[in-house]
Amino acid sequence: MSDVSATIADLPDRSLLLLDDDAPLRTRLGRALESRGFQPELCASVSEALAAVKTKPPAFAVLDMRLEDGNGLKVVEAINEARPDARVIMLTGYGNIATAVAAVKAGAGDYLSKPADADDVVRALLAQPGEAPPPPDNPMSADRVRWEHIQRVFELCNHNVSETARRLNMHRRTLQRILAKRAPR
Repeated sequence: MSDVSATIADLPDRSLLLLDDDAPLRTRLGRALESRGFQPELCASVSEALAAVKTKPPAFAVLDMRLEDGNGLKVVEAINEARPDARVIMLTGYGNIATAVAAVKAGAGDYLSKPADADDVVRALLAQPGEAPPPPDNPMSADRVRWEHIQRVFELCNHNVSETARRLNMHRRTLQRILAKRAPR
């Protein structure tokens, strides 16, 4: 990534807003992006990120989609109003087509599933508009995608097993066995 670090060092504005409510991920990704040349400001909530955007709109942003106090799409819209040339990347643990479309419509340049590698995030941030990013080096397995979908529906059903099983058209006991297992890789 030395070529990328040189590219980042040549940027006139390297400010970056990193919004994620997962403290270890936020810290680790913030350090990795800082070591590559960005100047990250770390935020843990939508309200904190909106205040940071009002104070100093960033040139780059890496935002979580779902947070305890709201949705990262609000921050995308605020960044686009304050600084239309900003490059925004959405991160989420619940990757699906509907949320990807919503993120792009709100103004995000790309959409990555967690856990995202710092190199993938940098490539997405530096990609030219309209340029298709390369495929990920380590995409989620089909089992992991299925597990993520089940977890998302379970969360949307307020952790009601019976309602989740009904919506997924699956037997309740089968769903309980899946929920009791650890996430596949």
